[in-house]
Amino acid sequence: MKIFCVSGVTKSGKTTTIEKIIGELKKRGYSVASVKDIHAEKFDFDTPGTNTWRHMAAGSEVVVGRGFDKTVVMIPERLEIADLLRWFHHDFVVIEGAREEPFPKILTARTMLEIEERIDGSVFAVSGVVSGQNIEIDGVPVINALTNIEELTDIIVSSVPEAGIV
Repeated sequence: MKIFCVSGVTKSGKTTTIEKIIGELKKRGYSVASVKDIHAEKFDFDTPGTNTWRHMAAGSEVVVGRGFDKTVVMIPERLEIADLLRWFHHDFVVIEGAREEPFPKILTARTMLEIEERIDGSVFAVSGVVSGQNIEIDGVPVINALTNIEELTDIIVSSVPEAGIV
C-alpha cells in the first residue's frame, strides 16, 4: 500500500487535486482509498436526533450505518492515522490534510510565500492554485492537476514508496 498526503492552506486546491489524482489512479486500474483529516473543532459526522446519533449517545462503541448504497462506520473517538490505516488494503491511500504525518506529500498553495512557509523534505510535488503560475522550486516539480494529471500521477506512482503499515 502506498500512502501520501495532499496538504495546504484552505482554498489552495487540495480537494480538487485529490479528485483528479483519484480519478487518474482508478483509470489506471489501481484501488484507492482516502482519508479527510478535519480540523474543525465542532465538526460532527452525525446529526443529533437521528437513529445512529441516538445509538452513539446511548454509549455504543462503534455505530455502523448501512444504507442501500453505502456504509458508514462511526467510532466516538479520534483514531491515530496509523491505527486507521490498518483498516485499508488498497494500492493507494491519499490523505487530505495531516500535514504532520510522516508520509510523502503533495503541497498545494495559492502563492509562492505559502510554498516557502510549508515546503520540507517530505514534499515531492507542488500543485493547487499556484501551479497555474510560471514558477519553479528547487528540485520539486510544480504540476497543475487540472491540465497535467497524467504527469502528476506518474510521479506519485514512481515516487511514493510502499508503506510499512501492519
